[in-house]
Amino acid sequence: MHGSLIVVTGPPGAGKSTVARELAGAFPRSALVRGDDFFAFVSAGWIAPWLPEAHAQNEVVLSAAAAAAGRFVTGGYTVVYDGVVGPWFLPAFAAATGLDELGYAVLLPSEEQCLTRVATRTGHGFTDADAARQMYRQFADAGVDERHVVRTGSQSPSETAAEILDGLDRGLFRHPGRD
Repeated sequence: MHGSLIVVTGPPGAGKSTVARELAGAFPRSALVRGDDFFAFVSAGWIAPWLPEAHAQNEVVLSAAAAAAGRFVTGGYTVVYDGVVGPWFLPAFAAATGLDELGYAVLLPSEEQCLTRVATRTGHGFTDADAARQMYRQFADAGVDERHVVRTGSQSPSETAAEILDGLDRGLFRHPGRD
């Protein structure tokens, strides 16, 4: 029995966590895998993931998170992965899941919306506006195939989740997994 994996990604403040919770709630058997939790496992030698020198750390952490997500899928769960998986890391992430295919949805509201959300959210450890701006631009300039991009604006998280579910039904957001 197999489920499926839906990666909900984008820059900080894009609404990933809220939309991911909505999506996970849409399935009768689901698991929500939060990428930030895997970064919290690093207890010594942690490097802020947006810094260039964090590349090796990010590879290890994202591989571990992808493997966990893939294991839930092979156990029959629909998994929603909530975290920053830029297109530059997507091939390695997809391979580490061990799955043949996954869904990849990039939430991309305006840069201003992301920065406002990062500045005003509570209960979240990430508040670095400069890093948020840098990561926004990395996503915006990455040339992500439009079939993977969800341009959230004034729509609610439920509407965004519904748009992703509809797109998945229509074959959008699909990305190959392992080679």
